[in-house]
Amino acid sequence: MPEQTVALNRRARHDYAIEDTLEAGLVLTGTEIKSIRAGRANLAEAYARIEHGEAWLIGAHIAPYEQGNRNNHEPTRTRKLLLHKDQIAELVGRVQSKGFTLVPLRLYIRDGHAK
Repeated sequence: MPEQTVALNRRARHDYAIEDTLEAGLVLTGTEIKSIRAGRANLAEAYARIEHGEAWLIGAHIAPYEQGNRNNHEPTRTRKLLLHKDQIAELVGRVQSKGFTLVPLRLYIRDGHAK
């Protein structure tokens, strides 16, 4: 099954010099993945942060699912990124020593998983 790009962060390539890219999974709720599959996500104001040895995606907007009930998700909640410990350690070193910023470039679905 091919990749389905849901959201692009076009401003990131304009505002930042991209040094390296890394693929990470996302921890999502049921209504969030349904909304992403419907193409209702935006990465324009999003960035990532490392806190307490875990990577977090902050500011990404995933619109509430239209058929969702009272258990629908908060659109801009902080979401955990799925990375290996060595990848997180490398990112911590780069962000602290060189002053880099972690910026998401695109959100896509591959094999049923959002990345």
